[in-house]
Amino acid sequence: MKKTTVTWTIIAIGLIAAAVAFAPDAVMSHCQVPCGIYDDPARIAELREHSRTVEKAITNINQLSDATDPQGNNQLIRWVNNKETHASYIITTVSEYFFAQRVKPVEEGADGYDAYLEKLAKHHAVIIAAMQCKQHADQEYVTRLNAAIDGIAPYYTE
Repeated sequence: MKKTTVTWTIIAIGLIAAAVAFAPDAVMSHCQVPCGIYDDPARIAELREHSRTVEKAITNINQLSDATDPQGNNQLIRWVNNKETHASYIITTVSEYFFAQRVKPVEEGADGYDAYLEKLAKHHAVIIAAMQCKQHADQEYVTRLNAAIDGIAPYYTE
């Protein structure tokens, strides 16, 4: 094998290893195979659980924000990372499970089109609220997130 081929192979292996090492934990979303096996109430419960974790993280971030010791700073960073991760889980679940598989498109002008637009807006509101939770450390944003989740829950839990 040529030296340049070996070099590029080593670089490629290194990049793959780095991607695996620094990739976020796997997000449990649906497989996107049209299997017809859905547990919508479980997904809503999962969104609520992630939201509670974001809320707890924000509480701890605020409590640790004045920490000057290494242990306090370490815990602060861990809570920020945790908040980011769980808000990302919410975004991924809404995108890959609800938007991709459960919100069925309706042609413009067809019966149900306005209801479809409302459903899209409510799902989008969950994503926006989760994104704002990532950007802020204020419980107001968790309140918005919970309200947005409440907005889509009736589609899947009744």
